[in-house]
Parts: sequence; structure tokens; C-alpha cells
Amino acid sequence: MSLNQKKWFYLIVLSIIWGSSFILIKKGLVSLTPTQLGALRVIISGLILLLIGYKSLKTIARKNYIWIVITALLGTFFPAFLFAFAETEVDSAIVSILNSLVPLNTILFGLAVFNISSTKRQVMGVIIGFIGTTILIASGAQLNPHQNYLYAGFVIIATIMYAMSVNIIKKHLQDEKPLAIATGNFAVIIIPALIVLCFSNFFTEETFNKEGIYLSIFYIVLLSAFGTALAKVMFNKLIQMSSPVFAASVTYMMAIVAVLWGLFDGERIGFIQALGGLIILSGVYLANKKVKA
Repeated sequence: MSLNQKKWFYLIVLSIIWGSSFILIKKGLVSLTPTQLGALRVIISGLILLLIGYKSLKTIARKNYIWIVITALLGTFFPAFLFAFAETEVDSAIVSILNSLVPLNTILFGLAVFNISSTKRQVMGVIIGFIGTTILIASGAQLNPHQNYLYAGFVIIATIMYAMSVNIIKKHLQDEKPLAIATGNFAVIIIPALIVLCFSNFFTEETFNKEGIYLSIFYIVLLSAFGTALAKVMFNKLIQMSSPVFAASVTYMMAIVAVLWGLFDGERIGFIQALGGLIILSGVYLANKKVKA
């Protein structure tokens, strides 16, 4: 398999895995609070990665420890909670479309913080993407007046954090093994997540008496094993074998998977919402489209 084929293979597999993550979060929230869900996701994923990748921690260069800590917080810890809180008010399909802002934010922060140049086409893609975001959020608030679309802001904050993390991995952790990066990330945040879980009233009789609690935990185990642990290693590998923008464009395809899951689960998407989503994805496509020689 050529490098180009590997890149697309990783991209497609990640799209399916991460595209299914949003519906798993939604199902987990049936009996878990956002804080409990986020903490459990980090802890379970961390245990899996430490079990299979603890030896790889020795390969991390001492100078890169700081970048491991920063990418752990920006790329995993905070987003795990932000997405959980967002889905308490916003449908999973809409959250997945908003998540498509990651490649656009990757370009913005690559230019602003990491001095990575951008073309006029990429800048135009960013502008189009944010126009689509405005339409999507405004129309969603009208279509679903019972939902608080201010919670969409949690998704936007998470996409900014993801974008920062992607650029840092590409710039400072290019020579580290993908498994070592992922394992190092979770080694940093598993204890803070455990502390959060202890203060979230998870270990109480009230929690375990909730109807469907064990099914919700099962969904989070699936989410953690595949959507976080396995996918995190694959994503780090994809960043190293491609560009930050190509890797971040996984959100372009996973949105389609997530929307299909949402529709299957009975979520409503109006015409204007769909239009806003298409505008966002058009902006992502434009920003990632290569210029023909």
C-alpha cells in the first residue's frame, strides 16, 4: 500500500469511527452527566492505552514532555467534557457538522500562531465555513426552540483546541511515535479525570440506580476503546504521514456518518440547517483543495 493509499485508508476508517462517536455520546448521556461521561471516557481510554503502550513512554524525548502535556489538555481532556456538555442541548448530527470547523481553525491557527502560510483559497474557505456556522446555529435555534444553541459554543471552543493540538503535534512531535504520543497524553490526564469523576457523584447509589446506567456505561466503553484510544493513535499517525489540514479534514467525512446516525435516531434537520451544513463543508473542501499544477 502506497503512502497516499495509507493516508486515505486512515482517513476513511477514522471517519467511520469518529462519525459514530457523537451518537455514542448521546446514548451515554441518557443516564450519565456530562462530567461523568467526559471523565469516564478519559479514564477508560487511558487504561487501554497505558496497558498496550506504556513501554513507548520511554521513547519520548525529554524536551517534548511539555508538548505532550499541552496536546493532552487541548486535544483530549477539555474536548471530552465540552462535547458532552454540548450534546445535552444540541443534536448529535449538528454537533458533528460544527466539528467540521477543525480544518478551518487549523489553517487559522497555523497562520496566526505557527507561521504556516495560507493561500487566498484557504482564507476564502475559512470565511465560507464561518458563514455556514452562523446559518446553522441561527436556523437550529429556530427549528428546535427547546434546545439551547448557545451550547454550540462548546463545540466551537473544542474545535479551536483540536486545531491547536494538531499544529503542535505536526510542528513539535513529528519524530515521536504515534502510540507514544497518545499514551503520553493519557498518562498526563488520567489522574485529573479520576479526580473529576470522584467529585461528580458517580460512585453513589443514586447513579447506579438510574434506569439504563449500565447500557450508558457500555456505550462509553465502546466510545473510549474505539473512538478515543484506537482513533487517537491512528490520528497521530495520519498527522505525521500527511499535513495538519489533511488530517483535520477527517471531520469533513465523519460529519456525513454522524448525520446519518442522527437521522436514524430520529433527529430533525431542517432545510436551512442542511444548507448551513453544506456551506460549512464547502468551505472545508475549498480550504483543502489542492491547486492543479
